[in-house]
Amino acid sequence: MVNTKESLPTSELIRQMSEQVSRLVRDELRLAKAELTEKGKHAGIGAGLFGGAGVVALFGAGSMVAAVILLLAYVMPAWVAAAVVGVVLLALAGVLGLSGKRQVAEAAPPTPARTIESVRDDIYAVKERAHR
Repeated sequence: MVNTKESLPTSELIRQMSEQVSRLVRDELRLAKAELTEKGKHAGIGAGLFGGAGVVALFGAGSMVAAVILLLAYVMPAWVAAAVVGVVLLALAGVLGLSGKRQVAEAAPPTPARTIESVRDDIYAVKERAHR
């Protein structure tokens, strides 16, 4: 006699369903962990870029202060060099800040969206099979 799902005893079908649900839950947990790890990496990179932007902006502000001091104290071309360095550093800080913002935006919200959608699909599939 061929063993098909229709000829299996109820206890065997329940055992198989239990194993499949357990496997499904484990797989969904692995997916959630992987997704949250990815989002955490983006948040860490973004925070590092924001920190870098702050340091570079501090140097830029220091250079601008030096430019003003040189301009007021000597009124000679040395202030131009300090102003150029300050503007370049502040522009770099702007680029780093925007890159950091983009990285943080990729990490938000910190919920495993793909896993949640996958679980919803799984629940729907189980309900559909239960109604047959």
